[in-house]
Amino acid sequence: MTEPVLRVEQVESYYGKIQALRGIDIEVTPGQIIAVLGSNGAGKTTTLKTISGIVRAQTGRVVLDGEDITRLPAHEIARQGVVHVPEGRHILKGLSVQENLELGSFTVRDHALRRERLADVFERFPILAERRHQDGSLLSGGEQQMLALGRALMHGPRVLLLDEPSMGLAPKLVTQTMRIVKQLNEAGTTILLVEQNARLALKIAHYAYVLENGEIWNQGEASALAADESIVQAYLGA
Repeated sequence: MTEPVLRVEQVESYYGKIQALRGIDIEVTPGQIIAVLGSNGAGKTTTLKTISGIVRAQTGRVVLDGEDITRLPAHEIARQGVVHVPEGRHILKGLSVQENLELGSFTVRDHALRRERLADVFERFPILAERRHQDGSLLSGGEQQMLALGRALMHGPRVLLLDEPSMGLAPKLVTQTMRIVKQLNEAGTTILLVEQNARLALKIAHYAYVLENGEIWNQGEASALAADESIVQAYLGA
């Protein structure tokens, strides 16, 4: 059995006195897409923020390839290869597309490797190459999502944390974005995906966890969850 590249073990997180996560356990298998589903306020975004060090776990552990990274600062967790693409894309206004991409490789000291990754991103997303000198904040929503993904790839992630990549996109772009996420995974990127569109997430994921009130309510193979009547009624519509 393949060892998980990332493990969340009995993690509890708080915002002040409000408990957001209640002893959750999640395993991320190398080369897979693991989806985290749930209603608004269930703790999905907090899960990613806790893994990436933006929110500090009060109890439990986050383990990357056998190393406890729970207490590392966020920038060091990113340096270790856990790269977080937050909800809302966060493209920096006033910086060009290329400058936004180059920020993603700020921890990479090998200049040749940085150039190679930039070329790879431009090959994967030709529209970014065409608009490399344009202000990144002026791109369309779909193009900004490509830019956010490209910026994360510049880092060379061991695990990519994606928070609601389809948020705010037109239906056609939602499908395109999910296709891109699947292609990134097929190219070897391990992904932990939080996604509001549960139906599409389960189509591309290998395994999924369902959060409710900060706890794991259900989990299993994505195909099995997609066929589960309780999941269908709660998250996929009647």
